[in-house]
Amino acid sequence: MDFQDLFTSCKSGDLQRVKFLIERKDIEPNIVDIWNSTPLYYACLCGHRKIVEYLLERGAKCEANTFEGERCLYGALTDDIRNLLRNFNIISSRIIRRAPFEEFLRRLYDTKLYADVMFSVHGQKIPAHKGILSARSDTMAQMFNTKWSQRDMIELNHSMISKAAFECILQFIYTGRVDIPLDLIDDCVRLARHLGMSRFEETIEVTVNNTFSWQSSKPGVKVTTLVVDSPDMSNDLRFDFSRLAEKTFPPQMCSWVSGELPFESSYLSCGFPDIHFIVEGNTFLCHKAFFCCRSDYFKALLEDHFGENENAGNTPVVSLHDITTTVFIQILFYLYSETCQLSCEIVEDVLVSADMYLLPGLKGQCASAMMKYIDVSNVVPMIQTARLFNLPRLETSCNEFIATNLTKVIFQEDFRQLVIEDSERVKDREETDSIDIVDEVRFYITNFITYSEMQEANEKLRLIDDMLEELGLEG
Repeated sequence: MDFQDLFTSCKSGDLQRVKFLIERKDIEPNIVDIWNSTPLYYACLCGHRKIVEYLLERGAKCEANTFEGERCLYGALTDDIRNLLRNFNIISSRIIRRAPFEEFLRRLYDTKLYADVMFSVHGQKIPAHKGILSARSDTMAQMFNTKWSQRDMIELNHSMISKAAFECILQFIYTGRVDIPLDLIDDCVRLARHLGMSRFEETIEVTVNNTFSWQSSKPGVKVTTLVVDSPDMSNDLRFDFSRLAEKTFPPQMCSWVSGELPFESSYLSCGFPDIHFIVEGNTFLCHKAFFCCRSDYFKALLEDHFGENENAGNTPVVSLHDITTTVFIQILFYLYSETCQLSCEIVEDVLVSADMYLLPGLKGQCASAMMKYIDVSNVVPMIQTARLFNLPRLETSCNEFIATNLTKVIFQEDFRQLVIEDSERVKDREETDSIDIVDEVRFYITNFITYSEMQEANEKLRLIDDMLEELGLEG
């Protein structure tokens, strides 16, 4: 599998293969194997400095005084790599593009844009969002519907609640991860227990035990910060926000979305919406934080008006046109949880809406879904779609498919027409000019092949040459 190939390439020092897997195959650089080790750890351990530097630039995590950071430092083969790890401190636009949902949540936690409640912890004010807190903590949801109902300012002055611990809990509620100084562990566990956040409490306990066990076996290593960040926590985050997305649905649609679950909290019944969207006569009770902070289109629609807004009391009401309810539901789930269901019947409609609503991440998910549906009959239209919507990964997959199935594709009229069109795009053609589609297919025929596959590759290259000769093209 591709992710296993990434681990192997990091161990062997194959930088080009690592770049190919991350940039072309979109493998996440922070994946872990069964030993809880990352590609960065193996690159450090095996002494491949260029790969270490590349992974850091692509967003590999290696924070100082954390378990993963100290592990990479301790295992690094050379002092040069250790110095690189210590000195590397960057959040680039490239990293932000690779993790848009995580970056959205981090910024939302930092800025608290569109907050609708204020906590005063021993006199220090902290803004927040009722919908997010309610989705992540049933205890919070219960309080907002009972004791804290209709209150915009909530005072927390109990001696057992510290501002620092409360902020750590909020950071975890918003982002699914948190860096906790060791001297705050007990306060955070106590507060998490009070809020009914048992999974968070259990994860802290496991992380503390693993960290101290590892630290005790490495003399001279001192961890001062506990990083609570795991795939399970991320999955919980998406599940909770998906549940919040379901609460935006009109009552008549709720039964076929989630059903009546015996374990579902009754306190998240309203979700505390602050924006209404009307789609094909259906009213969705949504949250500005997810729409405006994730999409510049919706931000402009609500803040600059565009003349499309109405009001229901103090809540803006926006009618959306040129989109079906089925497609809007997938947009909704993507905005709230970065997940959606993209069947072959609706994926292209979702792609069109994602492009209109300025959602590049959803366009990428559409591309990934469309890759599963590539076949001989649609590969050329798929390439044209990829180019129209600027989806390089989809185009790459199509080119790979053609290279693998060349004998079936090369005689198709639409493929030959694509070759002709690509050749015409090159103005003032010279002998050295190349044809895009031909170059790409040749690349995937000749790269990453074994010796036994060379004869088949040469036969495919001859087929391409014969086709170009028939079309009267130089390529």
